[in-house]
Amino acid sequence: MKTKVGLLYGGKSAEHKVSMQTAMAVIKALDLEKFEIHPIYISVEGRWVKGPQLQGPVSNVKELEFSQGEALPPTALAPTLFQDAQEKGPFDVIFPLLHGPNGEDGTVQGLLELLNLPYVGNGVLASSAGMDKVIMKNIFAQAGLPQVKYVWFIRSEWENETEAAYEKVEKELGYPCFVKPANLGSSVGISKCMNRSELEGAFKEAFQFDRKIIIEEGVTAREIEAGVLGNDNPECSVAGEIVPKVEFYDYKAKYEDGDTALIIPAEISESEYSELSDMAIKAFKALDCSGLVRADFFLTREGKLYINEVNTMPGFTPFSMFPLLWKHTGVEYPQLIEKLVNLAIERHAEKQSIRHTM
Repeated sequence: MKTKVGLLYGGKSAEHKVSMQTAMAVIKALDLEKFEIHPIYISVEGRWVKGPQLQGPVSNVKELEFSQGEALPPTALAPTLFQDAQEKGPFDVIFPLLHGPNGEDGTVQGLLELLNLPYVGNGVLASSAGMDKVIMKNIFAQAGLPQVKYVWFIRSEWENETEAAYEKVEKELGYPCFVKPANLGSSVGISKCMNRSELEGAFKEAFQFDRKIIIEEGVTAREIEAGVLGNDNPECSVAGEIVPKVEFYDYKAKYEDGDTALIIPAEISESEYSELSDMAIKAFKALDCSGLVRADFFLTREGKLYINEVNTMPGFTPFSMFPLLWKHTGVEYPQLIEKLVNLAIERHAEKQSIRHTM
């Protein structure tokens, strides 16, 4: 019997387009001999539309928007949104292909938990902590993972003490530094700053996307990434290196023009890989992750390794690192999808064994 997979994609976030690209790639990768694909689309306005079962890959994202379908809030659709209309039974697993706020930050995961449905990827806690770069870095610090120096601000703090905020960055971090929205991924809203003028502009830019921003010390380092896969006993993929042809790996380089080189496996020593893989798994466990993460690192010329962040829902676009890392580790993309589905069902089954009453 085929596994019924509900694909949840789109979303009301700045990363809507990224999610659509991810959905196309996953649909192409799913084995239709093993899986039924049931699309659930969320528009940029926040409309939830359940599309008909897909019979094969689609040629463009417009085919996945289902603008003519019934659009209701998820609370109204909940009884039927996540189930097979013909058999009146729930899907076997939900695959959230959502990026950014209201997608990989624990909100959708909370909805699926309330509905007691198996879903691919990280749970509520890991998703929310992994989305907020400040919370994530604080947890990593508690776990003893080495990181570059950072400071953070909320919008009202910056508005009330603007000069003091800039002075704190200059005193504690200096230039260059990177300014980022705390709760957004895919390099949206990120700026590299070399002086006060650029810092002021970067603050304004980042605060357009979030009420909280983080500023990180700039270091001269290689950008090394690794994929982690599993639940209680996670495994690490080979390492890969990002080599941007632009000054840093921004949104445009990552998703639009592919203006970057991905070197897999990364040219690092066995000892460096051993340290990196240990740190990746330690970060995975520190956040209580499940399913998958991509762990990102800085490796300096002196051989110092810093963890930068983890992405709890890495993309599956044609330019994405995560599936490529696992391909070079020996896990082809269709196998990767199947492993993630099985991990989701495994984790859900374990939760069902937990007593919730005395």
